[in-house]
Amino acid sequence: MPKEKYYSVRMRAAKNGAHEQGGKHISGGELLSTYNDLKHSIDILLNKALTHSRGKPDFMQIQFDCINEPITRIKPLPIKTNQVNSVETGQALCRELLALAGIRKEIIEKVYTNLPQYEVTRGAVLIDIQSGERIDNREEKGVRVSRMDWINANFEKWANYYKMPKNLRMKEALVLATKVCAHPNTIAELCWSDDPEYITGYVANKYIGYQRITQLKKSGDERGCRIFFVNCQKNQKSYIHYLEKQPVFIQWEDENGTQVN
Repeated sequence: MPKEKYYSVRMRAAKNGAHEQGGKHISGGELLSTYNDLKHSIDILLNKALTHSRGKPDFMQIQFDCINEPITRIKPLPIKTNQVNSVETGQALCRELLALAGIRKEIIEKVYTNLPQYEVTRGAVLIDIQSGERIDNREEKGVRVSRMDWINANFEKWANYYKMPKNLRMKEALVLATKVCAHPNTIAELCWSDDPEYITGYVANKYIGYQRITQLKKSGDERGCRIFFVNCQKNQKSYIHYLEKQPVFIQWEDENGTQVN
């Protein structure tokens, strides 16, 4: 019996025109779907864009295409929530975690100095860990990680086990961080949302896991951050291809090693 085909479903939404015309980025999203579930997947992404706290979009693009490549399955990163009482404490913890992940302190400080340059970037910014310089040359577009998902039943069993929220935001963030950090050229990821109502962010790394930090910006701030600290001077093209094109499912197994379907 042939295996069921999957489709990559992607959404992006903006206000005051398309992104390419200078429109304000409102929302984006990624799902992998079977053909029978395409309408449901599109509805999820449509609702996400139409109800986002950044505003009401007047441009939206939803597209899907069939995945013909083998889909890689990856275990989710270990997760820890760090409760902090201020943005300053949260950002100080970010620096500590990045250093623990292997980023030199002078590179960390250089990136923080340059953060205002990256705040308008819609996708991720790639930072070389040796120089601290941006190397993706994508300007405001950045690098958009794509073709990834987590089957909802498996995600909910993981969330129940670890007593984590079963919301789409948590799922999407951990899926992306897990895919990014699975590549050997990724040293660490630093992220907080451009959603003005969501102030939690994270530092992620294959060794320290997915470290949630409860305050990384003040409520009402629409400035976000997604930075990948990378070591890929020689094979940057293949690294970006992995981020954008390699299909990935996150798959959790319980502590006894039993795969949860």
